[in-house]
Amino acid sequence: MNWEYAPAPESRAIVDLQPSYGLFIDGEFVDPGDGSAFKTVNPATEEVLAEVAAAGPADVDRAVEAARRAQHETWGPMSGAERAKYLFRVARILQERSRELAVLESLDNGKPIRESRDIDVPLSAAYFFYYAGWADKLEYAGFGPSPQPIGVAGQIIPWNFPLLMAAWKLAPALAAGNTSVLKPAETTPLTALVLAEIFQEAGLPPGVVNVVTGAGATGAALVAHPGVAKIAFTGSTDVGKGIQRELAGTGKRLTLELGGKGANIVFEDAPLDQAIEGIVNGIYFNQGHVCCAGSRLLVQESIAELVVEKLKARLQTLRLGDPLDKNTDIGAINSPVQLEKITELAAAGVAEGAERWTSPCALPEHGFWFPPTIFTDVSPSHRIAREEIFGPVLSVLTFRTPEEAVMKANNTPYGLSAGIWTEKGSRILWMAQQLRAGVVWANTFNRFDPTSPFGGYRESGFGREGGRHGLEAYLDV
Repeated sequence: MNWEYAPAPESRAIVDLQPSYGLFIDGEFVDPGDGSAFKTVNPATEEVLAEVAAAGPADVDRAVEAARRAQHETWGPMSGAERAKYLFRVARILQERSRELAVLESLDNGKPIRESRDIDVPLSAAYFFYYAGWADKLEYAGFGPSPQPIGVAGQIIPWNFPLLMAAWKLAPALAAGNTSVLKPAETTPLTALVLAEIFQEAGLPPGVVNVVTGAGATGAALVAHPGVAKIAFTGSTDVGKGIQRELAGTGKRLTLELGGKGANIVFEDAPLDQAIEGIVNGIYFNQGHVCCAGSRLLVQESIAELVVEKLKARLQTLRLGDPLDKNTDIGAINSPVQLEKITELAAAGVAEGAERWTSPCALPEHGFWFPPTIFTDVSPSHRIAREEIFGPVLSVLTFRTPEEAVMKANNTPYGLSAGIWTEKGSRILWMAQQLRAGVVWANTFNRFDPTSPFGGYRESGFGREGGRHGLEAYLDV
């Protein structure tokens, strides 16, 4: 029996959207030097939410200079215990304004409100709480007796988890005594700008965090600026490679968290109902806009037909629609550019001979949407098995032995994540040792905690964010 759900929309009234937003430099919102601006759009309705300033090179220079001044004069010399007070204050304000931030994130990004409310915002606060606790304990972190901040960090974040990625990067950098120039993605700048308001509310000294909004040219100006000591970038592998080439020989530090093509591996002894939920969470969470998504499902051959049957039945219960409806499971694709990429790769899957199944759900008339999709009869040579789709599309492959599962899982240029579903603890440990992935989940998927490091191998980047390990990139040891 299919349950009928009455609409349960979250109110937009809690969000006070401004018609336009400036840059956040030296503790104040300011206009860009040349007056440039762009519009940010609600991907579920295509309505314009606000006009946002576009920072040029001169604006980036102002932001870096403000950050350098704050690092030398206030934030760097400040004791760790004092810095911790500010970070704790930011974390508490994030909690106090959690409903507002969740609604704004869903409006600007397109993700379901229950994900913004239950995952993105609480985790963002948790990262600030966690690193606030490290601020006065850096000498005990295992990086030497007197670790020092490195200076100004240029931090470039993606559009899939705007607020959470800002917290991932800012919290350890600030705890270590650095200052920051943050560049949010051009399609999702709004929660970063509200975060700037929160820094004002918390009394953070001017210049400690600066937010420069804009497109790729703004990020490029930040990467090239000689006053920046380190770049932290989360985004596509191609852009990450370009940044690495740009910084080669400059002496700047660099950490990259790039694309992924995670393998979710299900053995015949796995608890299947639990595994089905893990598969759904692994690829359809956040519309598949997750770098560590389990976009390749490797199923032991003896249960492959049953797993696919159960998975199709489960997908037909997922609700696609208004991201602000609390019943929604699948929200909007973030932009028409991303929708075009997903559509093109799905068409390539059909053209190369894979069998496509799409959940029979109605798509709204306006906005950017792609229904949950499964491909079976997939070969490891197919584009849908090799390229990062970054959408709600799952490729199903089969294996017979653990050795074959490892071979197929590692047959990718990426190395960010993997999942293992089995009742045998010894098999989990053996598989985890063999898999070339920065994060391996056992009988779960897409679980995050501020105490645990996250990062990848090969074309998924290098460096770790989260945990004690996340401090190292921001310390001179």
